[in-house]
Parts: sequence; structure tokens; C-alpha cells
Amino acid sequence: MGQPEQPVEGFGPFTTRVAWHLPGGGTAVWESRLARRRGALAVRAPGADHDRHARADGVAIGRLRRLNAIAATAFIIGGALFAAGAGTARFASGNAVDSASIYFAGGLFFNTGGYASLLQAVNAPRPTVGGHVLVTHPWRWWSYEPMRPDWLSAFLLFTGTLVFGVNLLDSFLQGLSVQQVNRLIWVPDVVGCLLFLASGHLALLEVCHGRPRLLLRNLGWWIVAVNQLGSVLFMVSALAAFTRPATGSPVNAAIANWGTLTGALCFCVSGILQLFERP
Repeated sequence: MGQPEQPVEGFGPFTTRVAWHLPGGGTAVWESRLARRRGALAVRAPGADHDRHARADGVAIGRLRRLNAIAATAFIIGGALFAAGAGTARFASGNAVDSASIYFAGGLFFNTGGYASLLQAVNAPRPTVGGHVLVTHPWRWWSYEPMRPDWLSAFLLFTGTLVFGVNLLDSFLQGLSVQQVNRLIWVPDVVGCLLFLASGHLALLEVCHGRPRLLLRNLGWWIVAVNQLGSVLFMVSALAAFTRPATGSPVNAAIANWGTLTGALCFCVSGILQLFERP
């Protein structure tokens, strides 16, 4: 059985990387994102100057590839639809229902991408006690593992997409007072943005192993960073969309629309990048 080579890395109660001495020499390193996204461990043989990836079995690899493709494609389409909805609201002459319909369609794709991301965390292969093999477990549609940063990040993301769904559904309601608009549409929007920001923060700490920093050669870091930028822009949009009781108009409709458009494009770009972070 392998023994830990160095202190476990992570942040708070979360573990993101563990290294082991292997019985025959060399080391194996488990990283939560590498295992979840690529189904692999980093293994270095005795005397070697670089790592090789020891992959999980074909069942796990197939699952991860399919889930990654579904999540990435859903975020690409969802982001594009959100950008189109914001563009329609900003530049087109159609009524509010037109942009609301486009947003709602995009929201369904965000729901799909969020749940596929959660399934990736739920069904990621797990390391053995010795750390040199990834084990595939039976398929699950759900789990409760809040002490895993990848699971918690994906869960918050998925929950955020569901809360956005409330916002998007309520936006079809007609004849609302200012107070009702803020309570039924604006509040879910802000809550969804906060959940996205919390999810992105956990993902950033996961990929950086608890020490936020620039990792410009790391594709996973770029995906997380672009996603988090999109979440920040969504929050800017939400704050600008607050309806002022005194005037009955948003704080700044232009900023709200531009924030949504640029934030959505960030998720679209991140989805494209995610297509390349596969087993």
C-alpha cells in the first residue's frame, strides 16, 4: 500500500491533491479536477523526469467524455441564447416577451449543463487507498458529498441554474408592481448570480489547490477563470437591473443588457474550451 509522500493539499476542509509513494518506487498524484475531467492520475516512475497519466477503465472514460460533451455543448448553446436575448433586448424593436423567450430557452440549456457537470462529479472515478489506481463505481444520478469541493461547486452551479429558471419564468408575468418585479424577478436573479459566484470561487480554489494564482498553462484554470468572469458580469447585470421604486425603471438598462451579453459570451467561450478538457 502506498504511503502519503507529502501533506495533503487543499483548502479548509477540502482535499484537492494527494501524493503517494508507490510500493515499487515512484509516486502517484491524485488531483480532483484531473480525475473528474480526464479520468486520470499523474504517475512518475522511479528515475523519470516527467509524469504519465494512468487512466481509469473504459467505462469511466466513456462516461466522462459523454458528460463533458453534453455539459460543454449545453453551455455553448445556452450562452449563445442568453447573448441573443440580451442583444434582442438592447437593439431589437420587439417586445419584452421576445427576449424573455430566448432567455428561457437558454436557461434550459444552462440547466442541462449544470446537471451534467454535477453528474461528472458524482460519477468521477475514485482513487484506491494506495492511490495508484482509479476505481469506477456504479452509475448514480445523485449523491450528497458536500465535503468534496468539486461536488459542492457543481451542486451550487446547478442550483444557480434552477434559481435562474424562477427568474426567467417570472419574467413572463404581466402587470406586476415595482415591488413584485423586484421580489419575483430581481431577487432570484441576484441569488442565482451569488450561487454562480460561489461555485466559481470553489472551482478556482480547486484548480489552484487553495492558493488562487495565475496558471496560464493550465486549461482547467482558463475554463474556471472565464466562467468566473462571466459570473461577475452576470452580477453586474443583475445589480443594474434593480427597478427603482421612485421611477419604476431599472438602475441602468444598458449596463444590465451589456452585462448579460458579455457574461453569456464568457460562458459560451468557456464551453468551447471545455470541449478540449476531456479524457
